[in-house]
Amino acid sequence: MEPHNGLIRVVLEEPTVEQSFKAVKLGISRHKTVIIVGNCWVDYDGRASSKLEPGERFVLFKSDGSALVHRPRDYAPVNWQPPGSLFRTKMADGNLRVRVFRRKEHEVLEVGFDKIFLVAVLDLRDVGEFHLYASEEDMQKAILAEPSILEEGFRPITAEKPVEPGFIDILGVDRNNTLTVVEIKRKAATKEAVKQLKKYMDVFMVEPGRRVRGILVAPELASGSQRLLASLGLEYKPLSPQKCAEVLKKKREKSLTDFFG
Repeated sequence: MEPHNGLIRVVLEEPTVEQSFKAVKLGISRHKTVIIVGNCWVDYDGRASSKLEPGERFVLFKSDGSALVHRPRDYAPVNWQPPGSLFRTKMADGNLRVRVFRRKEHEVLEVGFDKIFLVAVLDLRDVGEFHLYASEEDMQKAILAEPSILEEGFRPITAEKPVEPGFIDILGVDRNNTLTVVEIKRKAATKEAVKQLKKYMDVFMVEPGRRVRGILVAPELASGSQRLLASLGLEYKPLSPQKCAEVLKKKREKSLTDFFG
């Protein structure tokens, strides 16, 4: 195992079990990220008990003390232990065994390998912040929680109202008590989004002379959408998923503050 710029990084292809044992033991003891790809089996005992028969899989031991066993299919691990787990690496009957346990919860996960295709021990540095921007559903929740981000005086009446063409995202009234249909898009609103809003508007335009507003909410408009909106007498309000995410975050923080008094 050679240092790279002062950091321990190694990749072993088709290593022997003994070579794998030495690399994995050193990597785990130094709290590195360890990846093992090979034929393994898993025994778990704790809140329940389970046994995973031998198969070719990849196992990930993270520097925070978490462990994940992944099959070649499915996105979720088939077995795992959360951060803070303790590790013991050993050789037994010619196999590599890694025991992952949580002392307080009395949970034990043991992974055994008899054939290994690859071992990687890595120093990974990650200080980047994670920003999760809102979905269309979250944008809807943000407007319901703080209607003023749509416009001052707007009051929601209902959300996901079923009508013959589909479901209206938000139905409300503006400061002048004018019925207002709101269609939300997370990305640039296309002509199809404009046409969708128009179909919802038509549901309420059966009474002659009735005033109804239609507002398309999106971070931006795609090419040609603005002209179509204007020709149909519809409106556009720019609103970004980032802004909606901030509204929801503040709402959650306020709820926690209220909870703790």
